[in-house]
Amino acid sequence: ERLVLTRPAVEAGESLGFLPGDMVQKVDPYLRPIYDALYECLGTDRANEFIASRKVEIAPLAFMRGRTLGHSFVVLDEAQNCTLLQLKMFLTRMGRESRMCVSGDISQIDLPPGRSGLGRTIEILENVEGVGFVEFGREDIVRSAMVQRIVDAFERAKQD
Repeated sequence: ERLVLTRPAVEAGESLGFLPGDMVQKVDPYLRPIYDALYECLGTDRANEFIASRKVEIAPLAFMRGRTLGHSFVVLDEAQNCTLLQLKMFLTRMGRESRMCVSGDISQIDLPPGRSGLGRTIEILENVEGVGFVEFGREDIVRSAMVQRIVDAFERAKQD
């Protein structure tokens, strides 16, 4: 019945400091990539229509606490930037007739070393019935051929 898109509000390796404005203005920079993807997939008008009708909800991960997300498809993006406790909190929001998708790239963690809970969450859930995992590779990059070449260069440099 609805799509819920969320991600943690984590800065990518640099501190932005105090952000002016109300709550929406403060969290917007962290959610902007979700809006960008939604607009690209659906077009701006259709995406805004779905958001206005509450068929699509976009919210920071911190706003998920205490909720039960029933009859929804829920996507957590950038899960590599979640702690183990945040991931547990998120995964236990699942309500009736819902599905969840957690995506993350452990090669792009922006948290201090040892703080990401994604790897440990995968270990904990790997034998839980109804939980599945998909691991994407370089061949799954869809941004552009240039991004594929950049990722390849970084992978080669890591091996040196």
